[in-house]
Amino acid sequence: MNAAVDLSVDLKGLKMKNPLMLASGILGDSADLLLRALESGAGAVVTKSISLEPREGYRNPTIVAVECGYINAIGLANPGAKAFLEELKKIKDQNQPIVVSLFAEDAQKFGELAKAFEGSCAKAYELNLSCPHVKGVGLEVGHDPELVKKIVRCVRQSSTKPIFVKLSPNLPNIVEVATAAEKAGADAITATNTVRAMAIDIEAAQPILSNKVGGLSGPALKPISLRCVYEIYEHVKIPIIGSGGISTWRDAVEYLLAGASALQIGSAIAYEGLEVFRKICEGLASYLMSKGYRSVAEVVGVAHKN
Repeated sequence: MNAAVDLSVDLKGLKMKNPLMLASGILGDSADLLLRALESGAGAVVTKSISLEPREGYRNPTIVAVECGYINAIGLANPGAKAFLEELKKIKDQNQPIVVSLFAEDAQKFGELAKAFEGSCAKAYELNLSCPHVKGVGLEVGHDPELVKKIVRCVRQSSTKPIFVKLSPNLPNIVEVATAAEKAGADAITATNTVRAMAIDIEAAQPILSNKVGGLSGPALKPISLRCVYEIYEHVKIPIIGSGGISTWRDAVEYLLAGASALQIGSAIAYEGLEVFRKICEGLASYLMSKGYRSVAEVVGVAHKN
C-alpha cells in the first residue's frame, strides 16, 4: 500500500485506518471474530444486530446461495444485550473501532439499548431500521420518517456516541427517511441493507428459506445501493456509509464517487475470505495515486461534479 495516499477516515469521531468496515451480521457475534476482522485489515467492525432480550431467530434453512449473491433470513438471532456486553468485555483494547448494531420494536427500547452499551467498548451505534424479513422491527419501523426521528432522538438522549442509521433499499423514498434521520441528530447514514427476495426449490415446489422471504445481498444489490447512496448524497450533509455488493476495489471506488465516505463489506467475505479487506485497500490506494488524489476524502462525491 502506498504511504503517500491517506486512506484514513473519521466518521464523526469514529477513527478508521481505512474506509472499509465489516458489515453487521458477518462474523460479528464474538469478540474473537471482530478482532480477527480488524487484524485482517478492516478499518472498523460492526457487530451482529443486538436486541434487549435474546432472540432465537428462524429455523433452518436460513441462507441460500443464488446466481447473484445470497438470500438470508436469520431472523435477527442474537444473545441479547446482557450476554453480548459480557462478550465485548473480552476485548481488552478499549480503543478498537467497534460499532454496535442495535434493533428494537420502538424508540424507548432503542434508547434503553444505547444506554446499556454506554460503558462498553462501543465507539458508535448503528441503528438497524431496515431488516427486510422480521415483523415489528427493522423495515417496519424504518419506513416512517417521523418514527425514525423519534428513534434517533431517543438514542441521542441516551448517548453521546456517534449514531449511524442503516436504511433499506425497499423504501419508496429513501431520501425522505435519510433527511429525517439527519434532522433528528444522526451522524451518518448507512445505505443500504438487503433487498427483499425469494428462492424456490422446484423439486419440493416450495420456498427454500423457512421464512420464505429473505434479504438479498451480494453483486445484485450493488447497483441498487449505489443509486441510493448517490441520491442521499445530494440531500444530506452528514457522511454516508455505502453497503451492498462491494467485493473489489472498483466497487469501492464507485461508491466513493457516488458520495460514500466509508464502505461496508459483507457477502464478499464468504467467497474471498477476510483477505478481501487488504485487497480492496491496496487497489483503492493504487487508484487514488494514479488519479492524483492524496486521500479518500478527496474522491468522495466526485461523480456529482462531472
